[in-house]
Amino acid sequence: MTYALWIAQILLALVFLFAGGVKLVLPIDELAAQAPVPGWFLRFVGAAEVLGALGLILPGLLRMWPVLTPLAAAGLVVLMVGAVVTTVATFGLVPALFPLVVGLLAAFVAYGRWQLAPFRPVARQSRPRPAG
Repeated sequence: MTYALWIAQILLALVFLFAGGVKLVLPIDELAAQAPVPGWFLRFVGAAEVLGALGLILPGLLRMWPVLTPLAAAGLVVLMVGAVVTTVATFGLVPALFPLVVGLLAAFVAYGRWQLAPFRPVARQSRPRPAG
């Protein structure tokens, strides 16, 4: 299960780094022309996607604050619910399948890292106290 979760986390991180990076780099005029939401909102979503991608990978690699990974995945699920609703309303059902699948994969990571195979914190060795 750990390997499946890591593969899903890496794939999701790549998808969200790309999607969020594009939203952060493109001019706001081009962003606003592509979607029925304001440009500033797309910038916010791009920042959330990049931070979510980092939250999927960094806590596991650094073995610090492992609770952030399922929280990041849950936040990305919320973004993907909004993406599915917006895509269905704007472009129809078939184009909404990609954000639906990405959202389901993020839900798998959120549940998996919360219940099935959570990160284990690194056990700290206690230093002997000086005699005093």
